[in-house]
Amino acid sequence: MWFDSWSDLGRVVAVGATAYVALVVVLRLAGKRTLAKLNAFDLVVTVALGSTLATILLSTDVSWAEGVTAFALLAALQLAVSWTTSRAPGGRAAVTAHPTVIVRDGVLDERAMRAQRLTVGEVRQALRSSGVGGLDLVSRVVLESDGTLSVIQTSSVGDGWALGEG
Repeated sequence: MWFDSWSDLGRVVAVGATAYVALVVVLRLAGKRTLAKLNAFDLVVTVALGSTLATILLSTDVSWAEGVTAFALLAALQLAVSWTTSRAPGGRAAVTAHPTVIVRDGVLDERAMRAQRLTVGEVRQALRSSGVGGLDLVSRVVLESDGTLSVIQTSSVGDGWALGEG
């Protein structure tokens, strides 16, 4: 349908504006971690918040109060998981993937690439994005827990602390 009624449009505007404000308040109370791109669980929470907002806006079966309760629940669950992963032994491993070394001292680890379903082209793109022209300049390429590729040039290794070696 192209148009049902002006009252339906008014509902979307009124509920949408107040739901948006409620989402901003919940996110401010929950803190920066709620929308951080740190791991797969953080992504799921971000997508769920967006889906909840869309449902509040477009579904007359979901009240504003139910939607705001869902926002608060998702933020509370995110806080609980982040607290657990930062304090409980093994908590992080239950929610977050470990980083994987893809290139070590300029050599591609083809087994790691296959296991992580990465292509040579994706590694090349990561090098180019980092301003690196060749593997001979690379100490490590790491597939991070959030899915990004980090490139550490040989000249930037330092004491290796960021690589877990120092």
